Parts: sequence; C-alpha cells; structure tokens
Amino acid sequence: MKILTILGSPKKSGNTATVLSMFEEKVGTDHEVERIHITGYKVGGCLGCMKCHEKKDEPGCVQKDDALTIFDKMIKADAIVYASPLYCWSFSSQIKPLIDRHVCLVSDYGTPEHDSLISGKPVALLVTCAGPIEENCDAIQGIFAGITAYEKVASKGNFILPFCTTPDAIGDEGAELAANLAKAITG
Repeated sequence: MKILTILGSPKKSGNTATVLSMFEEKVGTDHEVERIHITGYKVGGCLGCMKCHEKKDEPGCVQKDDALTIFDKMIKADAIVYASPLYCWSFSSQIKPLIDRHVCLVSDYGTPEHDSLISGKPVALLVTCAGPIEENCDAIQGIFAGITAYEKVASKGNFILPFCTTPDAIGDEGAELAANLAKAITG
C-alpha cells in the first residue's frame, strides 16, 4: 500500500511531525510512505473560478502551482493521512489553501453523478492540540467530516492527541495514537 501523509504544520519537528513520524515508522516497514510537508510547497488559495469543474478526469485548476503535484500524489496513493496542529479550532493556515483547492478533485457535486478523483480511498485525520478534545476540536472534526463526504473517501477516523505541549513530552500516548492510526489506515 502506498500511503501519502500531508503534514500541515509550520514546524518540521514539532508535535504533529513527531506523532506523524511515529505513524510513518509503524507502517513504513510494510508499506510505502511518502510525506509532504506543506511548507515545502507553493500552494495558492482557491480563486473560486470553478474552471476546475470543466475537467472530470484530472484536477483542472487554472493555477499552475504545487497543488497540482500534491493532487497527483493523492490520486496515485492508496491512502492519505492529513496531519495538522489545531490552530483556532481548525486546520493550520499552511494546509488550509490545499484543503480549499480540493474542489479540483470533485465533479458533479449535488447530483447523482457526484464523484471524486480520490473516491473510496481510506483517509484519516491526525491532530495535535495543547488543550482538551472536548469543546476544542469540534470544528476541525466537523470540517474533516464534510471534506470526506465531499470527496467520497472512506474516513478511517480522527486521531487527536490532546494536551500536547512539546515533542519530547509526547511519550506513550502519542505512540498509542500512532499505532491506532496505523491499524485504522492499513486494516
């Protein structure tokens, strides 16, 4: 299985990257894993022009930036893990432009022909946050549920590590979360 992970943190070695690395190490022995660290790519925000909907067999975005490269990797992957720290109850600003551009992957929304270029793929959400899950991570989970329904993918769950303050303090809870994510995405 080819697993694509998308790290939406501005930090290469922060909390989210640390837990994502635990997951990647867990699945990397039996599966091919590729990480995209979003800060290494140039992805502009969606223009809302809807030109992408003129093509159904490819992401027809008029912007010729790195989002198209990422979409190609997503299409070729067997599974996708989105990883983001919790910023203002949602995704980080670094990954948000890519998420907005996912409109390029979907065709005929709201009709019986509704489809996606990544339809059926297993996907999961990994989040690290400094506070609790309850009354803190509701928005990001709701947004992710909307994304998965819109893209017609197979959500394997939301994996959230609360009270995450520094990478060296992640410990057994992070390892257990990464192991559960590995089971969900590969099982």
